[in-house]
Amino acid sequence: MRLLAVILALASVIPATPLLAQEAATISYEQVETGADAFVTGGERLVQPGGNDVEIGESQFWQVGPAPIPAGIAAYGPFRVIDGRHVALIDATDSRSPQQFAALLRDYPAISEIEMIECPGTEDDLANLRLGRMIRERGIATHVPTGGSVRSGGVELFLAGVQRYADPGSEFAVHSWIDDSGREAGDYAADAPENRRYLDYYRQMGMSMGEAQAFYAMTNAVPFESAHWFGAEEMGRWIRLDHVES
Repeated sequence: MRLLAVILALASVIPATPLLAQEAATISYEQVETGADAFVTGGERLVQPGGNDVEIGESQFWQVGPAPIPAGIAAYGPFRVIDGRHVALIDATDSRSPQQFAALLRDYPAISEIEMIECPGTEDDLANLRLGRMIRERGIATHVPTGGSVRSGGVELFLAGVQRYADPGSEFAVHSWIDDSGREAGDYAADAPENRRYLDYYRQMGMSMGEAQAFYAMTNAVPFESAHWFGAEEMGRWIRLDHVES
């Protein structure tokens, strides 16, 4: 599981990570049925409030308020449709997310950008990688606004954007994955399938092999129970970020 947790114990030192805002508007929800045997599920990768030790990268990136959660006009699992071209990601993904996203694109085929607001990671790493490939195949951009938080497995979804925007004051967090047996990336050989799937994914998202290996090593330098937090500037040293033309 790769879901990165915000540490409440640090609340007296730094402002809390973006939290879900109260929503007053009424929205519609898409019900998507998935068969239990449809596909093999993966482990979790999440960072949730109160769970992980923290390793801070840049020292200033967190000094902003949380990005607001849009009320939206429709909801598909962790996705909230903002308008015909924009959708927000506001929660962890799971085994149902690829089918929910497919339903979203069926109903809103002009979606061109994902606003990554509160993205703690995933409850199913394999489904999360499938979702990332869907995002890339549809030519969708990813955008982390000021106050947006993309953690753990959410980072793979950010990488999926054909254009990737990260505003000043956005934050990221990474750590090693852990599987259902309690083993982490370093417990497997470098060329084991469990590690190759991430390198292959990063290559599909446009990295060279050297870039993929370096980025993967960076994420796994922090054990699952901890997390490395950093901002847009540091992310820009690992991957090419796009910029909105003024």
